[in-house]
Amino acid sequence: MDNINYIDMPVSEFTAALASSSPAPGGGGASALAAALGASLGCMVGELTVGKPKYAANEPRLRELIAEAQSLRERLLTLVDADAEAFLPLAEAYRLPKDAPDRGAVMEKCLADAAAVPMEILELSCRGIALQEEFAALGSSLAVSDAGTGAVFAWAAMYGAALNVLANTRLMADRERAEDMNRSVNKLMQEYRVRADRVYGDIFAKLSDK
Repeated sequence: MDNINYIDMPVSEFTAALASSSPAPGGGGASALAAALGASLGCMVGELTVGKPKYAANEPRLRELIAEAQSLRERLLTLVDADAEAFLPLAEAYRLPKDAPDRGAVMEKCLADAAAVPMEILELSCRGIALQEEFAALGSSLAVSDAGTGAVFAWAAMYGAALNVLANTRLMADRERAEDMNRSVNKLMQEYRVRADRVYGDIFAKLSDK
């Protein structure tokens, strides 16, 4: 299989690939990109705040947040390609004859690999929401809308990644492994959908207050 390098494509080419009939890139890669955009917005909030005397007390923590958000952004970008790389073998496995002796084992490995990448995207998206909570609290009030937007991107990525995990675990023969992953998904979703909603709601209320 040729090396996949979607993330270095111009935006117009990547979205065209996403809109095509190709099985990859798909929802997992799109979710990783959305989460990376959210992390980037958090960095922007931090960068627009550091150096301002009004926020001098917040600067040490903001610099830590910026560094973590940059690391998060970089990892999420690698997962855009990793998601496609994990899914394409699964697409090939579906084409194996039903009576192929190794079909079950091949399918199981491919399903596990295809679920693992969106699981990481989900976990990192949740971390992105936690970062936006702090960027919103510590960053410049002039950039608070960007923290809210970053939380929305991470929120969307979280939902998309969760669906992509579940689409694979439902087909796994190893139900113990599948249910363990499903429980992890449910736990993260229950906590972070509330936190993301609170970040957005607080910022929306602040900006709409007259």
